[in-house]
Amino acid sequence: MLKSSSNSLILRIELDQKVTTFGEVANAVSLVGGDIVAIDVIRSDKQSTTRDITVNLGEQAEELIADRIRMLPGVVLHHISDPTFLVHLGGKIEIQPKIPVKNRDDLSKVYTPGVAKVCMAIHENPDKAFTLTIKRNTVAVISDGTAVLGLGDIGPEAAMPVMEGKAMLFKQLAGVDAVPICLNTKDTEDIIRTIKNIAPAFGGINLEDISSPRCFEIESRLKEELDIPVFHDDQHGTAVVVLAGLINSLRLTKKRIEDIRIVVVGIGAAGVSIIKMLLGAGAKTILAVDRQGILTRDNTYENPLWDWVAQNTNQEDRKGSLSDAMNGADVFIGVSGPNVLKLEEVHRMASDPIIFAMANPTPEIDPESAAPYVRVIATGRSDFPNQINNVLCFPGIFRGALDCRASQINEEMKLAASKAIAFTVTDDELNEQYIIPSIFNEKVVQEIRDQVVQAAIQTGVARRIPPEFKGSKLLERKLTPIS
Repeated sequence: MLKSSSNSLILRIELDQKVTTFGEVANAVSLVGGDIVAIDVIRSDKQSTTRDITVNLGEQAEELIADRIRMLPGVVLHHISDPTFLVHLGGKIEIQPKIPVKNRDDLSKVYTPGVAKVCMAIHENPDKAFTLTIKRNTVAVISDGTAVLGLGDIGPEAAMPVMEGKAMLFKQLAGVDAVPICLNTKDTEDIIRTIKNIAPAFGGINLEDISSPRCFEIESRLKEELDIPVFHDDQHGTAVVVLAGLINSLRLTKKRIEDIRIVVVGIGAAGVSIIKMLLGAGAKTILAVDRQGILTRDNTYENPLWDWVAQNTNQEDRKGSLSDAMNGADVFIGVSGPNVLKLEEVHRMASDPIIFAMANPTPEIDPESAAPYVRVIATGRSDFPNQINNVLCFPGIFRGALDCRASQINEEMKLAASKAIAFTVTDDELNEQYIIPSIFNEKVVQEIRDQVVQAAIQTGVARRIPPEFKGSKLLERKLTPIS
């Protein structure tokens, strides 16, 4: 069964030492299933002591613990804090100047009057904005709050913590400055117009948590109308990491992507992008499945992207449900909902089956139940091996795009990123429990960056060649094949 979720709380208690002991407090915590992991003394005297107690406990215990503590004589529960909320107080990011302004001369250089000649230099040659402003290293992380995590349409204000978190990861993992922007509109034209109007300040646009199918048109239009990279991470970041995981799964099973049968369940933003990347990587046999069953060529769908998927998959013209699609499948890729895949369907897969069950927080199949019957299983969760996590992709892919001033992030660059992620895992490291590198593996961003820059140069979308690539063997190195 899935592991139960655990929460952490900090309880500030004042304890009258003449009335009760801390042992009684610890016992009360234990009785509701809590585990004290830290104790910090805030103040103490002969009569009383005030302490912060950090407790790990299950969701149900969270509702009981306050009552238990308050029932103890001589104990005052001042407040309960959630460490996650404490991390978010005042937001998680800030803007810092790169140089101090200590005197009038400094001021005249960074602001008036000195800044005027820099402004005019950019006016005369707009490309200088890449060298003389933050544009060369800054990405806008933009959402309208309509598809946030698994929470759905929760609005732009509620989406901000996610965008801030993404900005943190951009900076920490790749040194990219990112600005979270949440738009108070769901109108497609308004979103496109707003992003175009603010684009001059940024070197790239990362779209995030915008609902399907609007996200497809928004990204497509912006890619056509802007000259900087536009990347919808929910689509392409997921697809890049899925392909990386599949590459390594095939290394283990000794199968070729051209020969395998792949079932993709959940034909939304991520599902469509995954299918496009699989086709681009050489996959020949893909079945796309949604609530209506297997998508077929003889059907017409309301969503034009489903029509595209139907016309480019299911060459055998199979019909039926997910259960029918699973007969003889080598790979299951789920970006749908909880518990849609049954164990009996896993038993009907081909030898050495591969399952990517990425619905969050509850996967398409319980990983622990499926594990004895599959060769490789991956999820979107951090508490199981092989987490398919977009964080592996977007820092490095934007680092590369910014460093070569790419005008776009094209399919070749995404494929290069997938291969870079996959082959960061060495032959000695590769095993069924480790097909994807850790997000804290420092090699990942650098390898993605190098491969993405190389692909951008080779496909003619790079407007700058970084010095280390000029005349370098990096330009001559061919990307590692998938099969």
